[in-house]
Amino acid sequence: MIDKSLEVKLGNWILDNPIIPASGTFGFGFDHAEYYDLNILGSISFKATTPYARDGNLLPRICEISQGMINSIGLQNTGVDHVKKYELPMLKTIFHKKVIANIAANDINGYVKVIKKFNNESMIAIYEINVSCPNVDKGCLKFESDPQALTLLIKTIKKFSKKPIYIKLAPQVTDIVLMAKTAERAGANGLVLINTVPGMCIDINTGKPIMGNKVGGISGPAIKPIALRAIYLCAQAVKIPIIGSGGVSNAKDVIEMMYAGATAVQVGSQNLIDPYTCPKIIKTLPQIMHKLKIDKLTNIIGKAYQ
Repeated sequence: MIDKSLEVKLGNWILDNPIIPASGTFGFGFDHAEYYDLNILGSISFKATTPYARDGNLLPRICEISQGMINSIGLQNTGVDHVKKYELPMLKTIFHKKVIANIAANDINGYVKVIKKFNNESMIAIYEINVSCPNVDKGCLKFESDPQALTLLIKTIKKFSKKPIYIKLAPQVTDIVLMAKTAERAGANGLVLINTVPGMCIDINTGKPIMGNKVGGISGPAIKPIALRAIYLCAQAVKIPIIGSGGVSNAKDVIEMMYAGATAVQVGSQNLIDPYTCPKIIKTLPQIMHKLKIDKLTNIIGKAYQ
């Protein structure tokens, strides 16, 4: 039975709850479907898809740190044609709700190519435009930090998109509020805050970088305060909905993000540590809500600044 108190709304799309496994940490859900019924989730943001298949970065690609991990996967994926032909049909057999398509590319034409291929996929509710991946050498940087480039990207892809556009922003830009407002003015329907934070780790024995790509993106509890700040500041500056992401590992983290101004919340690297993370959060959310005297989650969005 659906608990109406957990429902949230992204534009015209109603989710049973705000819990969404984040792109890059959940694949297409096939592995996690062996542990629980994926249909308890609010939605799924599936693995980043690019115009063509990508092999990703050199190994090793992951480094554990005290408060999370650093990854440098490099957007490894099978490409949009393969995803349409194989992954999405398989996903439809185990997940009966709409999903979020995370899209990445090196240039505007690449984003447009993927969008045009996905436009007629009824299972996809929104596009999550990744302009902020720290694990690739080109493409993202100009869009994540240059308001003019971001504006051109959004206005162009809006001409071709049949679905709402959510922009996934980088935390390390000089002024994330400026980029959020730029995205809204250009026509974005929502934001995803934040992506991973650039970082690296060094082998104490060799003195050399551990990962093959030298650097990567930090995720996990270490970046939650950074994510909260970004959501808090941007939620007061824009009117479009925000999906919070970064360091979420339990129901209390979800409440914090919604207090800061998020409408829904993505769960990332914690899925790699405990595959039952999302169902645990969904189960314990009503208990936390009762303790905090929260009747409906929609009532607490932005409480931190209201």
